[in-house]
Amino acid sequence: MKAIRNSKGFTLIELLVVVAIIGILAAIAIPQFAAYRQRGFDSRAQSDLRNAATAEEANYAQNQVYVSCSDAACNTSLPGFKLSNGVSLTMTAATQSFTGTSTHSLGTGKIWSYDSAAGGITN
Repeated sequence: MKAIRNSKGFTLIELLVVVAIIGILAAIAIPQFAAYRQRGFDSRAQSDLRNAATAEEANYAQNQVYVSCSDAACNTSLPGFKLSNGVSLTMTAATQSFTGTSTHSLGTGKIWSYDSAAGGITN
C-alpha cells in the first residue's frame, strides 16, 4: 500500500468554485457600479447648475443685470463660478429673471433645469 501523503494546497475543483463565485459577484457588481457613477455625474451637473444660479444672483446684486452664457464662457461671465469637466451648462437671462439648464456627458442623460422665477431645480 502507498502511504498517504500530507498534501497542502487546494484542489482544482476548489479553485474552480472560487473563480465561479467571483465571476458571479462581478457580474452583479459591475452594472451597479456603472449606475452609481452615472448618478454621481448627474449630481455634478445639478451642483454646477445650483452654483451658477447662485453666481447669477450675486452678479445681479452687484450689477443689476443677469448674464447669458454657455459652457466655458460661464467661467468668465459669472463671478466665482467654475464649470466642472463634462458638464454642459446654458444660462439664459431675461430682464427680471433667468433660466438655466445643465447635463453631464457621462450621466444618465437627464437635463436639469433652473428657473429663477419658480426657484429650484427640476428635470
